[in-house]
Amino acid sequence: MNTTPFSTLHVTSTTATGRPTSDQEQPRIDASSQAPAAGERALVLGGGGSTGNAWLIGVIAGLFGAGLDVTEADLVIGTSAGSTAAAQVTSASPTRLLAGIAAVAPPQRTGPVGSGVARAPSRSAADHMERTRRIIAASDGPADMRRRMAAAALDLDAAGDATWQTGWRTTVAARLPSQNWPQRTVHITAVDADTGEPVVFDRDSGVDLVDAVAASCAGGPPYGIGHHRYIDGGYRRSSENADLAAGFGRVLVLSPLGGRSRAPLDWHMHLAAQVDELRARGSRVETIVPDSDCEHLFGANAMDPSLRPAAARAGYDHGRALAEELAGFWR
Repeated sequence: MNTTPFSTLHVTSTTATGRPTSDQEQPRIDASSQAPAAGERALVLGGGGSTGNAWLIGVIAGLFGAGLDVTEADLVIGTSAGSTAAAQVTSASPTRLLAGIAAVAPPQRTGPVGSGVARAPSRSAADHMERTRRIIAASDGPADMRRRMAAAALDLDAAGDATWQTGWRTTVAARLPSQNWPQRTVHITAVDADTGEPVVFDRDSGVDLVDAVAASCAGGPPYGIGHHRYIDGGYRRSSENADLAAGFGRVLVLSPLGGRSRAPLDWHMHLAAQVDELRARGSRVETIVPDSDCEHLFGANAMDPSLRPAAARAGYDHGRALAEELAGFWR
């Protein structure tokens, strides 16, 4: 069994405008202020763009196909692309979701990826990476970074198209098998763009599932819910936010980005730091990250929809390969 450097498994409401008309309609929006009673099993689904979402579905479908259903967790935590996956796998069969990815014909590529070699990111993706790199470099810690990321998003909002939110909500809704919160406990992360404070949505937050997912995936302009605006949940602490599983006996983390963080190590935003914290509090933790031979599908290429089928297949194969080893841990 291969392990990561931190000794884990290595696979390796609201309207579309989000503007209620009265204070009475303002939703309660922070599930983190009412921490759930500790349960036995938590499933953490990290962010990673379009390909990351496909890989998450693939891993879960691979495990499921080999007889291990991790969607039966007592708590499912979703961040960014992982929030979409959390909403998907708790309302539809992993096998059906995987088939849906394979059935969608990808758009024509503008050039070959090559064997294990990443293409240069698109101009917009490159601009986003450079913009956020500068924000991280100028920040003096996680809270300051969240505030700066939020301010930058608000600047985009001020200069953006007012119809963006309606279109984004429609796009997110089309990705979800159901627009109703599942009966099992699902937590979806975001950051309040007006305060920089972390937020967690659940079915008791007074926020539609579509809006919660749309907020968690808002990597550009902020997404409005009620009188608040939100940005990508990956800025809360990390692309995984595994710390929200504190108190659970067994925690399985799926990280399309391999547990890495662009923030300085001493900010403790990387997955290894969260794993250490969870273990120190008594949790057993395993993580699954992509194999090195498919890393070109993520990172700079994460928003390339033509790579989704390949990412899903890679995840599926890895899930099936790990199912037997994980069975003792999960069951």
